[in-house]
Amino acid sequence: MSENPTSHRFGHVALLGRPNVGKSTLLNTLIGSPLSIVSPKPQTTRHRILGIATREDAQIAFLDTPGLHLGGKRAMNRQLNRVARQVPDEADVLVHVIAAPRWTDEDEQVWNLLVRHPVPRLLAINKIDRIKEKAELLPFVARITEAHDYAAVHYLRATHGDGVESLLADIVARLPLAEARYEEDELTDRSERFLAAEAVREQLMLRLSDELPYATSVEIERFEQTGDLARIAAAIWVERAGQKAIVIGAGGAQLKAIGIGARKRMEHLFGSRVFLELWVKVRENWSDDEASLRQFGYSD
Repeated sequence: MSENPTSHRFGHVALLGRPNVGKSTLLNTLIGSPLSIVSPKPQTTRHRILGIATREDAQIAFLDTPGLHLGGKRAMNRQLNRVARQVPDEADVLVHVIAAPRWTDEDEQVWNLLVRHPVPRLLAINKIDRIKEKAELLPFVARITEAHDYAAVHYLRATHGDGVESLLADIVARLPLAEARYEEDELTDRSERFLAAEAVREQLMLRLSDELPYATSVEIERFEQTGDLARIAAAIWVERAGQKAIVIGAGGAQLKAIGIGARKRMEHLFGSRVFLELWVKVRENWSDDEASLRQFGYSD
């Protein structure tokens, strides 16, 4: 790369917070691409997702993380928390994302993780549109900042981009002076196979109700690119036979809708046509089995 290291900045920025505060939405807005899957359900993110934003003056490697959460005794829950706890070690700047107007025990747990790291810590208060009386916002923030040492506070509505440019400018100003490490057109270090599996899982999170999405995982069994056509075969794993019937739906209608939604997202991400085949398979209690978690890619 040809940037002048005396003026160009590069660094890793971790987005951390409890589940369902909008970290993935914020990542997508910061990099200008729908990289990280999003749903209204907590714990949608299960992996460390790197998203790259490249500007003339800086390149920022954002790290989206699973929500750090209390409770949850299964192996999957322990793995999500392990990933969330490891990510701050990589970061030059930490962004603690919370959802207005609440500060919970899980938010406090995230703070206890961040305070161990001697790098700038920024507080990003997302979903500020939920506060109808703006006069309530200042005392809420005052209570937090009196007890927690953040370098700065930012107010966001990430779904609409409100406040994101100010946050990004603050992040860039705190990054080390260094050359870019990724090519200008690179968006992530994740493979297309991984992104394909996430596209299917996003549809499961959006279309299945209650706890069923948490009993599903997606494994790409075949990914073949021929010209502008990607042929992809994916297995949707569930934990019980009854769950398989729900995912398939009457006459296969639910599975067909999942496939259509996932295919459209893949075509947008890959810039090519996609032929997608889906199967639903059963593995009892896979989310509490360490070997199954490793097979399905939950080892990073």
